[in-house]
Amino acid sequence: MARNDIDIDKAPAATRVVVAMSGGVDSSVTAALLKERGYDVVGITLQLYDHGVAVGRSGACCAGQDIQDAREVAGRLGIPHYVLDYESRFRDEVMDAFADAYVRGETPVPCIACNRTVKFRDLLRTARELGADALATGHYVQRIAGPGGPELHRGADPARDQSYFLFGTTAEQLDFLRFPLGALSKAETRALAERYGLAVADKPDSQDICFVPNGDYASVVQNLRPEAGEPGEIVDLAGRVVGRHDGIVRFTVGQRRGLNLGERLGTDNDPLYVVRLEPEARRVVVGPRAALARQEIALHDLNWLGARPGHSPGAALPVQVRVRSSQALRPAEVVLDGEGAATVRFAEPELGVAPGQACVIYDAGAGTRVLGGGFIRRTASPAV
Repeated sequence: MARNDIDIDKAPAATRVVVAMSGGVDSSVTAALLKERGYDVVGITLQLYDHGVAVGRSGACCAGQDIQDAREVAGRLGIPHYVLDYESRFRDEVMDAFADAYVRGETPVPCIACNRTVKFRDLLRTARELGADALATGHYVQRIAGPGGPELHRGADPARDQSYFLFGTTAEQLDFLRFPLGALSKAETRALAERYGLAVADKPDSQDICFVPNGDYASVVQNLRPEAGEPGEIVDLAGRVVGRHDGIVRFTVGQRRGLNLGERLGTDNDPLYVVRLEPEARRVVVGPRAALARQEIALHDLNWLGARPGHSPGAALPVQVRVRSSQALRPAEVVLDGEGAATVRFAEPELGVAPGQACVIYDAGAGTRVLGGGFIRRTASPAV
């Protein structure tokens, strides 16, 4: 498939493509590329949150300035542009789920939830209602035609690859989605924005979760779920109280900073890390770094895009995985346990695996194709 070809067997002028325009440089260049190639482009921007109250600054997804930037880009390109109010569904599907996960002692990834719900489910439905043949986004992933249909692959630029956040894309959604920037680097995208004369060419990338001002997620969760800020004990693996905390929402598995334990009596003084959270008892359990090691994890809410293993049930499939978006791929084996579940066994013990995180599964060879992924349900006993 050609670099910017959207792989639809119709003349471009007769092909309507809805572009999800966030107001950033990536989605703006996506719209410009498709417009230049002669497609019937319609821009849609989602108003997801009360930016004036919660964000109060530019550079965060769908803030007020972002909506204005998207509108200005659409005007320059001469394409229709609509702003859709998705605030209520965003709160229900993303914000509330984010807060509830922290109350359960999990480590959620809200961008994944947003992509799976308001963007690739609700927006895709809206695009179809507008008579679109495809929905295009500015994500740095690649949709590549395979023998069994479209496949999801990592972006060509490892520094910009966003496949971790899109593992929940279903085969049906992938059939309708297009990612024109998947073969580009960020530098190439910005160069295109300059060539098209887009005012957002030098706009900084968003760094924070869109509804979390200044990265202070604990305050947002406490506002939504006050019980997450209730104080409690910090205990070691033997159950000895070694300190107190101001809410489990401020901690995640593998964390060391912020414990403020000082010198501890009756125990060693080696560095301690958060090993697990016990939300019912409002306890933070800490231990040595070795206690973070896990050889195996169980996944639920699995989305599988690869071919099902053709051999005996329960057989292990060699793969590569990552449990954090910035992590290098790790060799592992996966066993598909049934509908929506899987077990992942790491070749080497993995540190800091937290319930609620996503584990994304790639092919064992080049590690470029996304085979699927799910959310970590629990961790097995320490590997050491």
